[in-house]
Amino acid sequence: MTGRGEVTGPAEARLSVVFVVGLASGGTASHVSALADGCRAAGLAVSVLGPAATLARMPAGTDMLAVPIGDVPHPTRDAAAFGRLRSWLARRQADVVHAHGVRAGALAALAVASLRPRARPALAVTVHNAPPDGRSARFVYTLLERICARRADVVLCASADLLARMRSLGAGATQFDVPAPQRPAPADAHVAAVRSELGPVGRPVVLAVARLAPQKGLDVLIDAAAQWRDRDPQPRTVIAGDGRLSGDLHVRARQAGADVLFLGARDDVPALLAAADVVVVPSRWEARALVVQEAMRSGRPIVATKVGGTAELTGTDGALLVPAGDAAALAGAVAAVLDDGSLAARLGAAAQAKSATFPAEQDAVRAVLAVYARLSARRAGRLRAPRGAPG
Repeated sequence: MTGRGEVTGPAEARLSVVFVVGLASGGTASHVSALADGCRAAGLAVSVLGPAATLARMPAGTDMLAVPIGDVPHPTRDAAAFGRLRSWLARRQADVVHAHGVRAGALAALAVASLRPRARPALAVTVHNAPPDGRSARFVYTLLERICARRADVVLCASADLLARMRSLGAGATQFDVPAPQRPAPADAHVAAVRSELGPVGRPVVLAVARLAPQKGLDVLIDAAAQWRDRDPQPRTVIAGDGRLSGDLHVRARQAGADVLFLGARDDVPALLAAADVVVVPSRWEARALVVQEAMRSGRPIVATKVGGTAELTGTDGALLVPAGDAAALAGAVAAVLDDGSLAARLGAAAQAKSATFPAEQDAVRAVLAVYARLSARRAGRLRAPRGAPG
């Protein structure tokens, strides 16, 4: 591939792939968009099925169908989603269905299984997330994982811990790196304008870029920021992103006496990273966080939690890693970076060097093309088998 959507070499002639995705606004939506764009450029017939809000993130001109796949169980909505998926698949005769997330994966698996055997496409499921907190939510999530593990032809996992989990459930699983998009370096004038927006010159900027959701641990960051009130100069904690916890986090910052600037959703993340003195990723779990990849590419010093696939990304010298949920450890690590310029420089240089080894979006497209070719060949073999033969 010579650029986004430009894949060199022949591809399977009009192989038809259908992406099924749930409600997604961050890395998952970005990943599916890149795969859809790249696969279409490689000559595949590409369709994307999912909620309207997710479809808005897909490449212009993509064949799409709105399917109400939510992020929490809802019997009426889930039944409607199943019906639309099954109806569409019955009409269109796809070669491969590639679902993203276990809720989308389970619905796609049930829709595929409901078709006549010779009309069933191959099924791939990418697992992007670990189970949520809460007993009932984890129970439902595990049921969805089991459906995916037992019915998918292949399960692709975004981190090693997800791979181990899905294999323990019996899935034919492999790890699949989800790369961050390559974005152009921001202009110096843009960085300067952003830096002036974030606070007075001389005050260190501690930046987090995340959805305002429980998984991201921003409540812990706010508690850590309250411990910096007596530092001179006092750091400015900046949070870019939006989400359902916005009101709660504003209240928490006010009650804690933490100096936190909430920027809302931003489309100039590279400039924000360039303007930051340290990037903080306080998540309770991550697979292969896009913001960690982007911060590493920009050479910023990073403080992150040692969860999921984060340590795989950063290695031992590309970030300071602390336990999830430990505000004191987070505050201490950020202070260590701010107080030691040589430490900050070493972390940034090591992170940038390691980021040069990361796969790019074109590598992910090549990888899924190979997966689809194998699944399509296997499916074609099944269709050629005599009626009544095994498989």
